[in-house]
Amino acid sequence: MKFLFVGTNPENTGAATHFVALAQAMVEAGHQVSAVVFPDGLIAHSLAHSGVRLYPAKFRNVFDLRGYRATFKAARELRPDWLVGNFGKEYWPLILIGRLLGIPVALFRHRTPAMSRISGYLLPRLAQRFFAVSQHARQAYLDRGVPAQLVRVLYNPVNMNLCRPDAQRRNAILHRLGMPRDVIVLGYFGRIHGSKGIHTLLEAMDGAMAQEPRLHCMWLGHGPDSQALGERIEAGPFAHRHHMLGWIDEVHPYYSAISMLAFPSIATETFGRVSVEAQAAGAPVLGSDIGGIPETLSPGVTGLLLPPGDVAAWRDAILRLCDAQVREPMGVAARDFVDSHFSTRVIASEFVRLLGNG
Repeated sequence: MKFLFVGTNPENTGAATHFVALAQAMVEAGHQVSAVVFPDGLIAHSLAHSGVRLYPAKFRNVFDLRGYRATFKAARELRPDWLVGNFGKEYWPLILIGRLLGIPVALFRHRTPAMSRISGYLLPRLAQRFFAVSQHARQAYLDRGVPAQLVRVLYNPVNMNLCRPDAQRRNAILHRLGMPRDVIVLGYFGRIHGSKGIHTLLEAMDGAMAQEPRLHCMWLGHGPDSQALGERIEAGPFAHRHHMLGWIDEVHPYYSAISMLAFPSIATETFGRVSVEAQAAGAPVLGSDIGGIPETLSPGVTGLLLPPGDVAAWRDAILRLCDAQVREPMGVAARDFVDSHFSTRVIASEFVRLLGNG
């Protein structure tokens, strides 16, 4: 099949990561993929050497005629079997261009409904395929009155090779950060914001560190609460065992360095790519039992689901996974779980199947 993906968002977002991973998955599966992308942006750089033909374009907003012109030209030249969109500002342009050229349109929505009532009503009905990225997100559209048959679910694909466990890489990162090889590392990868449960996690970690001297915490990300979190860590009793690394463009090597991942959100999450990527690297996940997070792991097998905001429960769960006899079998099961449910091979096949079903 031939696909034209359209994604001119220049920023590093979850939707951008999904766009790149799905385009690469389709190439790996033997399909012909082209993409209209923001020139010199994250998506363009990520797809530059992946076998995807790139067309530079910008959509500042839904009314940007330059974006229409570039996308229309690419679609008319390529005549793809499907137009694929990931970002809200391109939904209506793709619907219009698809109608003009007679090309079906598949749209992905990465958030629970934040669109206007009109768009939320019309887009699932006008696109030939409308995808939510979790059952939780799908239910939000059904609750708005969108017919169930119009909203399909396709999870985020994960490249198993990028996220593979790598002992040499782990040792190099630990050495650079001044941690011994026998350390137990809990990782937090994400936005540093109160809604992500970072303060719950910090309290739970300090409680667990008081009982487990080998336990360290690695914080990857930035956000509006970075300074406040850093100040709390510095004022606490275990500041030397917390490692705030800030924003890192290429996080995949760091999954190899962690023993477990925490996903402690107290606000609803649509899905949770970091949970899946960590498991692909053999790290079990402690996740809040909220939103789409439960769909990313197998509770009791590849990780644990915990009540959001419950410091004692998180502390006890962290200590439980400090036991190698509990943690290591979960890590093995986690990689198998991701390979079976979220690998690029599985998601590419499922995407084609869903496109073929009326």
